[in-house]
Amino acid sequence: MAGPDPTEPTDAPAPAPGGETDTTPAGGDGIERGSGPPTVVPDPDPDAPAPAAPARPVPSSPEVSARMSRQAVRDTAQEVAVRRLLYAAGHRYRLHRPVPGLPRRKIDIAFPGARVAVFLDGCFWHGCPEHATSPKSNSEWWRRKLDGNKARDLRTGQALTEAGWTVLRFWEHESAEDVAASVAAVVLACREGD
Repeated sequence: MAGPDPTEPTDAPAPAPGGETDTTPAGGDGIERGSGPPTVVPDPDPDAPAPAAPARPVPSSPEVSARMSRQAVRDTAQEVAVRRLLYAAGHRYRLHRPVPGLPRRKIDIAFPGARVAVFLDGCFWHGCPEHATSPKSNSEWWRRKLDGNKARDLRTGQALTEAGWTVLRFWEHESAEDVAASVAAVVLACREGD
């Protein structure tokens, strides 16, 4: 019986320099592919953690990507309206002040003297019970991301409370007038309590 024809293409990996055969799977996912049944290649370290998910999923369309990149991180319409009302009522505040002990987190509107921290949370990003939605594309990534945002909000509020601050959180759908009135009342009460 004759051997394989050297002019015919084969599925066998080409020898690497030095005569060794490269056995790295083509897909890089630990599964060798070929004509036979798939064979799982063992991990070199079974205790190694699973590879992390990509930092950001691929957008479902260019329109979605453009829309998400335009989302305001600070100075949203509600935030500006609340600040104008507070300023007009004679209240002075600091913007985007670092949370004590958590310097990468910022307080939207801070009243350091009264130790009042105001957060104006977006319904989508912070999981409003009335208006939050769950994206259908990349749903698992978004679920982890939004759950992480809510957990971070809780930790931030807890850190501020432990540091002696009063924490106020409002949703973006609440009227600026109602938010400003609530904030002003709490700030006045905290100043009178000193």
